[in-house]
Amino acid sequence: MRLTEEQEALRSAVRALLARHEGAAAWRPLTEQIGVAGLLVPEEYGGAGCGAREAAVVLEELGRALSPAPYLGSAVVAVRALLTSGDTAACARLLPGIADGTAVASLAWAEGGSWDPVAVRGRAAPHADGSWRITAAKEHVLDGADADVVLVAARTEAGVSLFEVTARDAGLRREALVTMDQTRSLARLALDGAEGRLIGADGDGTRVLAHVLDHACTALAAEQVGAAEHCLERTVAYAGQRVQFGRPIGSFQAVKHRLADAYVLVESARSTALGAAVAAATDSPDLTRCAAAAKSACSEAFAAVAGEMIQLHGGIGITWEADAHRYFKRAHGAAQLFGPPAWHRGRLLADLGLTAVPAGPPAVGGASLG
Repeated sequence: MRLTEEQEALRSAVRALLARHEGAAAWRPLTEQIGVAGLLVPEEYGGAGCGAREAAVVLEELGRALSPAPYLGSAVVAVRALLTSGDTAACARLLPGIADGTAVASLAWAEGGSWDPVAVRGRAAPHADGSWRITAAKEHVLDGADADVVLVAARTEAGVSLFEVTARDAGLRREALVTMDQTRSLARLALDGAEGRLIGADGDGTRVLAHVLDHACTALAAEQVGAAEHCLERTVAYAGQRVQFGRPIGSFQAVKHRLADAYVLVESARSTALGAAVAAATDSPDLTRCAAAAKSACSEAFAAVAGEMIQLHGGIGITWEADAHRYFKRAHGAAQLFGPPAWHRGRLLADLGLTAVPAGPPAVGGASLG
């Protein structure tokens, strides 16, 4: 499926801007000049009212540049959580700031290394003043250390629910994680009686998080495709320049085979990511299986292509000055984010009715997500 004229223009604009602004400095112009933070936000809340295909275009470009911009955690994951909750008052209060980039939002739900909604064990109890008091330990929270809007999943008597916690609440402690991948901001959140405001219906959190997980995996798959494509392009270019035995290494048949295999991996991953993005954009009943397939395939493709980038760059591929190690670290961290490939293959089989629903992904440590 080809991009529309508008989507091509969006891709070109994002790529050009990222070429001019490196690292975290790109976030402000991305939001002010292009409006990426509001792409998924409906127009009634100050956004552009676009869909998953447009978000995928942005994410591919962010992946190519290994941008640390808080797009995935704020403009995709947190926005999807708010919209899926059906809480119009919360959306009206929070989404305009997220859409214009003046506020960064974060959703904290992973516990024990698992993003499975049923694995949420943090507790929320009602308070006499009508608010809630939350006690929980959350891991691998995207942009959680500096987020202005903090959403937390916790379990009540009715089931898993979603809450807004004031970022400056005395009961909330936020710790930035030292990760191997320094381009991905992750945090650990400890809540000890933190005051929370219920978002959506009490006990509706499992449904909300399940839907958010599918959209998060779809978005991450697009980012992985963009990064893997860039790895392949860089490696092909280098293979044409690096000379051994008097000829470019790209002229050797063995190297050609490896690059061809990498190309097949990238294009196959692109197809699964596109299928998931289309399913997300159309709210297809097949979204879960498409998202699970995309997360699994794109994680493994990116890791394999990033590994080939290291190998075919030779000695320079493992030096700090080269970019290859940064893509390799992002590949392996992203493979674990929102659950490892094997768990998502289990989700896919369960959705197809071929096996029991998996209990949840195995626990992973903070370093492995880096």
